[in-house]
Amino acid sequence: MSAKLYLYPLWLRVWHAFNALFFLVLLITGISMQYSSPDLPIVPFELAVASHNIAGIGIVIAYVLFLLAMMFSPNKKHYKIQFKGLIGRLTKQIQYYVFGVFKKQEPPFPTTEAMKFNPLQQVTYVAVLFVLFPILAITGIALFFPELIVNNVFGVGGTLLTALLHASAGFVVSMFLFIHLYFATMGATFTSNFKSIVSGFHEAH
Repeated sequence: MSAKLYLYPLWLRVWHAFNALFFLVLLITGISMQYSSPDLPIVPFELAVASHNIAGIGIVIAYVLFLLAMMFSPNKKHYKIQFKGLIGRLTKQIQYYVFGVFKKQEPPFPTTEAMKFNPLQQVTYVAVLFVLFPILAITGIALFFPELIVNNVFGVGGTLLTALLHASAGFVVSMFLFIHLYFATMGATFTSNFKSIVSGFHEAH
């Protein structure tokens, strides 16, 4: 029988649900505004703009609440990267994902109450949550209030540069979302990791 660890407190699960919902709206409306045909848009343009702005405000508020909750929660320990020996740990984890998981090998860094994330997850989550997301939020706020944008940056229009940075960060985070969903299937069962973010209990291998 698999052990079950309570790793996802209620506040984290609620944030995760709202974050996923807001980001899905941002992704669909962002793609619609940037790439769909004006004659046959995925979402009508005015609705896409309004929905994108509302979801953007919502996800920024949720992020601020997440940071506040992290300050007073033991959950923050899982995001503290130990740099000594990190390359070796990342190499082991990548080898597991590329080869070991298909050979039914045991994970090199099993999930425990002390270590919720494996090294690759930890580095990725830190990069997304504390580097890419702030870039998305800051550039999104700047585009919402264009008067805040510098007119010219090294000969390039500030608004254009901000929009490109926003779209690029959004693309990378979108790729993370799809990879995140794929790796979520590599739990004790195909659906166990999805159930854990609902129940709060992680089913260990």
